[in-house]
Amino acid sequence: MIFITNRFPKQSIRTRVGRNFDFDLNNNAASNSVFFCERLSEKEYKEIGSIEFLSRLKGSECRQILIYIHGFSNLPEDVFSAVNEFQNLCEKTKKGEILVIPIVWPCDNDLGIIKDYWDDQKAADQSAFSFARVLEKFIAWRNSEKYNPQDEPCLKRVNLLAHSMGNRVLRETLSVWGKYDLPKGLPLIFRNTFMVAADVVNETLHKGEPGELICHTSRNVIVYHASDDLALRASKVSNLKNKIASRRLGHTGPEDIEKTPRNVYRVDCDDVNSAYDRPKGHSYFRSGTKKGTPGEVFKHIFTCLTSGRVYPDDENRRASIIYLKKIKQTDQVK
Repeated sequence: MIFITNRFPKQSIRTRVGRNFDFDLNNNAASNSVFFCERLSEKEYKEIGSIEFLSRLKGSECRQILIYIHGFSNLPEDVFSAVNEFQNLCEKTKKGEILVIPIVWPCDNDLGIIKDYWDDQKAADQSAFSFARVLEKFIAWRNSEKYNPQDEPCLKRVNLLAHSMGNRVLRETLSVWGKYDLPKGLPLIFRNTFMVAADVVNETLHKGEPGELICHTSRNVIVYHASDDLALRASKVSNLKNKIASRRLGHTGPEDIEKTPRNVYRVDCDDVNSAYDRPKGHSYFRSGTKKGTPGEVFKHIFTCLTSGRVYPDDENRRASIIYLKKIKQTDQVK
């Protein structure tokens, strides 16, 4: 598995292709440096550098790339375990279609969810500068005649899945990228962006709000939400403690979908989230009631990945409900 991280290593922050890379788990500061690495086995990693990393993506047999940004209180091996589960579900559903690439940002490993949450929120914001550099590197590589000549371009479709506070990392990364590198507008780089159990305010995708840039860079933006997500309730407690009161996007979906760009869709997962992830009801986008068996949310995500459309039979539909046995669509939302 190859991955990108801005966590500090125990070694020097200077890139050396081929060296061992060991996470400094006691340091949850966001490094300005970005490291392109390979996971060889559990807790064994190697730095491979950006050119080798991007070349492997281009040379992969998989037709599409899915970038995965994890949520708060996830240490690297937690992230890799979740990615392995998702990758195996992809292979079981359609072999050779999706390659999942994790982005590992510096969560805290202190005890206590409230302290962890607030520290992780700061690290998420600080990580924006690092990952904006990754996007710049990707665009430069994609446009390079040396690495992608006109007769041999990179044809991979790129998608992104952000879970929980990973959506904050995504939003702030695009904000920084737009402000400092591309103030005239961001390019369309993602086919689908999946915002699962998003730990950001529920107005964030409204026109004029910071998250609108997510819509500018994506063909489709699909928001998965569940009102009884207990992890997001803990998030709300932490934000109230720090005098911030707002409902979360992962609880309600967009506050007013009519105020969002037309490429935003919402999916109500109330019926399945607790059944798939007891008791928190937060990580419901991988396996279903039995680990290793695709859940209905995963199936919905995978259908969007393979088709490139959310509701291909009705271009005006913007909402649905996922049930345990099958997907039932809500009344049409225009």
